[in-house]
Amino acid sequence: MTWKLFFTSSIGKKFIMALTGIFLITFLIVHCTINSMIFFNDAGETFNHWGHFMGSNLIVRTMEIGLFVFLLLHIVQGLILWRQNNKARPIKYAVNNANKNSKWYSRSMGLLGTLILIFLVMHLYHFWTPSRFGGMIGIKALDEVNLDVYNNETVHNLYAEMKLVFENNLLIVIVYILGVISLCWHLLHGFQSAFQTLGVNHKRYTPIIKGAGVVYSLVICVLFALMPIAFYLHWIN
Repeated sequence: MTWKLFFTSSIGKKFIMALTGIFLITFLIVHCTINSMIFFNDAGETFNHWGHFMGSNLIVRTMEIGLFVFLLLHIVQGLILWRQNNKARPIKYAVNNANKNSKWYSRSMGLLGTLILIFLVMHLYHFWTPSRFGGMIGIKALDEVNLDVYNNETVHNLYAEMKLVFENNLLIVIVYILGVISLCWHLLHGFQSAFQTLGVNHKRYTPIIKGAGVVYSLVICVLFALMPIAFYLHWIN
């Protein structure tokens, strides 16, 4: 089989989904770690420092382009596979005990992926676009603050932006929490599925991977959910 045929086949698409999924899983660890620095409760100094580093470092900015490519590829391939699976079974089985045959989140990856995409667009609108472009039409530009501890560099106050978005906006907080819940369900299936697609499937290792996937999904998503909640309930200043 040629490379072209492989990557356009169903197996090839699943392989790309697995590779891009593992890349995004790694990115979430970095993203969650930096965002969790708001819990230092130091008026955002630590968080803003590392946020500025991620936004100004040439290597990180280059990797950011790769991240968007992988993210779009992951979404497109996921929707294609979801559509192919539905087309392959135009007439539903007369007897279909779905609860026994598969988990709910396994059967709903297309729906969950769409909800995560909507959440992602909202997230980029609130934080990534203004921080990278200094504000665009219809998007509030971030206030810049001079922080001496950052060698007198002027940095975007991302902490203030998070506070502005979440502090008095219950509806936005609820939408973010629902987005994180969708992400959690997506990861619970996708984590182990990615390794299985890449051939890591053994009676000795699979239970460990499944367990790691559950711990990873819960820790990452609980931390992400706590961020808007913490601002809204004034747990941090």
